[in-house]
Amino acid sequence: MKFGILRERKNPPDQRVVFSPQALVNLQQHYPDFSVKVEQSDIRVFKDQEYQDVGIEVVANVNDCDVLISVKEIPVEQLIADKAYFFFSHTIKKQPHNRALLQAVLEKNIDLYDHETIVDENNRRLIGFGKYAGYVGVYNSIRAFGVKYELFKLPKANTLNGKEELIKYLKRLVLPPLKIVITGKGKVGKGAKEILDAIKIKEVSVDNYLTKKYAQSVYTQIGVLEYYKRIDNQEFTFDNFKENKEAYQSHFERFSMVSDIYISGHFYDNYSPAILTREMLQSKDCKIKVVADISCDVNGPIACTLRSSSIEEPLYGYLPTENKETEVYHPAAIVVMAVDNLPSELPRDASIGFGEMFAEHVIPAFFNGDKDGVLQRAQITKNGKLTPRFSYLQDYVDGK
Repeated sequence: MKFGILRERKNPPDQRVVFSPQALVNLQQHYPDFSVKVEQSDIRVFKDQEYQDVGIEVVANVNDCDVLISVKEIPVEQLIADKAYFFFSHTIKKQPHNRALLQAVLEKNIDLYDHETIVDENNRRLIGFGKYAGYVGVYNSIRAFGVKYELFKLPKANTLNGKEELIKYLKRLVLPPLKIVITGKGKVGKGAKEILDAIKIKEVSVDNYLTKKYAQSVYTQIGVLEYYKRIDNQEFTFDNFKENKEAYQSHFERFSMVSDIYISGHFYDNYSPAILTREMLQSKDCKIKVVADISCDVNGPIACTLRSSSIEEPLYGYLPTENKETEVYHPAAIVVMAVDNLPSELPRDASIGFGEMFAEHVIPAFFNGDKDGVLQRAQITKNGKLTPRFSYLQDYVDGK
């Protein structure tokens, strides 16, 4: 089985890669039939020479490989027919901007596997960059607070060398008594919690967070059961929510009335109710000053996420009274950080961690007959058609 590690082709450039040089060496040692080539790249966080130094072949193209692996989407015109691809396709939520990509995948008879669809038998994601997005999201949220109120200056995360340096800079700060709420308890939420714990911000219960005042900064982390409620006030179970999302509405206003910083790390799909609404943001009781929307679903559950922002320009202001963008320093502005590729700010750490997960959960399936069904569950297209698991995308493919 020949694997090809692609250079990232999407703009803005992304320095991440699925496998570090050492990860590929480890795979070769563990699987004698694992053959790999790395496509030349002058932007990748690991230089071509670093792969060559450990005996990995670096080539001008990987067209002779069976399985092609990238982080971000491949431009339509550069897709190679009749190959298997792994990348974040951003199609499974029927994102309009990538419809042409999925159409091209089908036309070219490509077997598409999405990193986001690699799940276990209980549909829990097995790999992802979420933890690293959580790391940077917390750092950027605190940095945004400092920028808005001119209290302190932090360097941008992408100028620092990994998680430990983020923590070092955050530990130097003397923060006012902030209240920080995190939505989501998955990989993003766990990453956010890891940083807050590392800088000794105290975690408190939901009840205490909502009712008590503190002389120090505190945070609480909430899941679906805390930020949604049933419209009819009947019993709320997670299983029922998954099946009947239309029966639920936001229960987040009690948090928007006491929080200074909101860090969003939840999962959202097209059928989920809003979380932070325009009405909440416009309320005279809203206390939120910074929204770090790590999930970054534009026109989604967070009303102030009018657009995604960039690593170069990560912040913009949101004017609740007019539901429009404004300057960060506008007196009435809420600061929004909505960078949609946060892990790119820690490319080396993120690449190493992602590769470890991919090596553990995905590569074995190629050599054990996919005995756990990992590849079968992850496969979006096969033989020029959507697989049954993803047949719900047919109207999206058809342009309907």
